[in-house]
Amino acid sequence: MSSTSQKHKEFVAEPMGEKPVMALAGIGEVLGKRLEEKGFDKAYVVLGQFLVLKKDEELFRDWLKDTCGANVKQQGDCYSCLREWCDSFL
Repeated sequence: MSSTSQKHKEFVAEPMGEKPVMALAGIGEVLGKRLEEKGFDKAYVVLGQFLVLKKDEELFRDWLKDTCGANVKQQGDCYSCLREWCDSFL
């Protein structure tokens, strides 16, 4: 398994609460602003989309790419972050 970032570790270590979308691994300022403009202002809103897509990696990656222009690494980082969070808290 690839190493995870500090951002990833911090995100999956605790309940999501009202964390901003930019708290997600793989989502920085540019992608965060694009997501916010489309109504995905909180991490839990992106989690909702992740769950609607039934935690399917390919569908989520495609959605992230189409919604905010995330590259392959950003897609993977965000997917892994949400997947691990779900495994811990759902």
